[in-house]
Amino acid sequence: MFKRHLPSPAIVISVIALFVALSGTAVAAGVVPLAKRALTADKAKVSDNAKKLGGKTAAQLTSEAAAKPGPASSAAGLVTVRTTPFSLNPNQGQMYAIACAAGEKALSGGFVYDGDALVQSADSAPATDGAGWRMYLVNFSDESGASGTLQAVCLR
Repeated sequence: MFKRHLPSPAIVISVIALFVALSGTAVAAGVVPLAKRALTADKAKVSDNAKKLGGKTAAQLTSEAAAKPGPASSAAGLVTVRTTPFSLNPNQGQMYAIACAAGEKALSGGFVYDGDALVQSADSAPATDGAGWRMYLVNFSDESGASGTLQAVCLR
């Protein structure tokens, strides 16, 4: 009887590689004309942009842009950090509130302090009406009191 042999894995891999290599050149031959058309379109776009800029240099454009208020400078004027001091005795926990000005809403809050005491925030959230920030601070030190500053980031 006639026995059929399967091709070796090396032959299978080499045939696949051959087809991939031959199809790659065919695809590349089709892409080159498209790339040439895209290049000419980009040149036309660059010349249009140059006309819009009126022959100004990069330095001139940068100085003009810095003189005009933009989104970043406008947003910076809308955000304010409100602060209030706090003080905790050893092993004390207390709820604190920081109010924003009228018409402002609180976005976030936090605290800073210096010292040896271990102070942590057990709760931190906006006030019920959103016009301030509240947080419950705990001093875990047995010996040292803690004092610092509470902060609320408020948006107009």
